[in-house]
Amino acid sequence: MRYVNKMKKMGLLAAVVLGLTACANSSSPQIDIYKALEEVVTSEKQFSKQQQPLVELEKKEKEKYDQIISLGMKEHKQIQRLSDEALNIVKKREERIQQEKKSMDESKEKFQVAVELIQDLEEEEYKKEAESLIVLMNKRYDSYDALHKQYEKAVQLDRQLYEMFKKNDVKLDELEKQITTINKTYEQIMKANEEFNQLTKQYNEAKVGLYKKAGLEVAKENQKESVQ
Repeated sequence: MRYVNKMKKMGLLAAVVLGLTACANSSSPQIDIYKALEEVVTSEKQFSKQQQPLVELEKKEKEKYDQIISLGMKEHKQIQRLSDEALNIVKKREERIQQEKKSMDESKEKFQVAVELIQDLEEEEYKKEAESLIVLMNKRYDSYDALHKQYEKAVQLDRQLYEMFKKNDVKLDELEKQITTINKTYEQIMKANEEFNQLTKQYNEAKVGLYKKAGLEVAKENQKESVQ
């Protein structure tokens, strides 16, 4: 039974400044950091937009796979047709994850602006907490890179499987071996996805905490968190 990934990656939550407390002013370094961090959120909008379409493509591909498995080898022409349709879906998945990766790379570039502003802070206590946010975000980026690498591997394995289905002389044990490898890869993706989502959640919470420490009255935008 081929595994299908149903996990989405959680996106960053935007925070809107409702007002300033007495200890904050509209031209402070903290405000500049707030603006820089919210630019990071904006840069990940394309990342978030890819999540539901990816899940839908995975479901459609799984349907093709189930149809192929239900057929006997005497119906090889139909198997070839379904395999070609599945390969087309795999290609679309690949395009989506490349868009996702491009968005995350843009996020990294934007985040460096915030990093530089944080490094220039003079208030030690606030700077220490802001530096903790940097560490957390870098862990999140590293987690995403590992997840993306695993997902790319899974896409290649899926492609290989459908090419194998198209062959007239493919052996059952070869197919079973490939499917086992694919299932193990998706199990790793699930674990990596959970780690990424947890780090994203921690970052979202820590960011709001940093804003409040700076004297910013903020509220999270009404945005759906991309989880299971």
